Amino acid sequence: MLFYPWYPAMMLAVEANNVIDIRLRRIATGGVDAATETCLMFSEKVGAAVEAGSMLMRGESSAEIINFYRKHVAANAHRLAPHTS
Repeated sequence: MLFYPWYPAMMLAVEANNVIDIRLRRIATGGVDAATETCLMFSEKVGAAVEAGSMLMRGESSAEIINFYRKHVAANAHRLAPHTS
């Protein structure tokens, strides 16, 4: 597929940008405790980087690593999105 290596990477960039936007807006408006959210963000990033490094060492492809990050970004988007009941 022509767009395969680039499309998932581009989508990761767009999705991560949306999560950053949601996260910063919620912190700025007092929607979440800023210190708690910042610690969570930092620990998630370090954990994901360690896991991605181990994936590289196991010989997994860049596509698998991008999909790994996209799953984490999607989970954050779901957690941060306003939920209506």
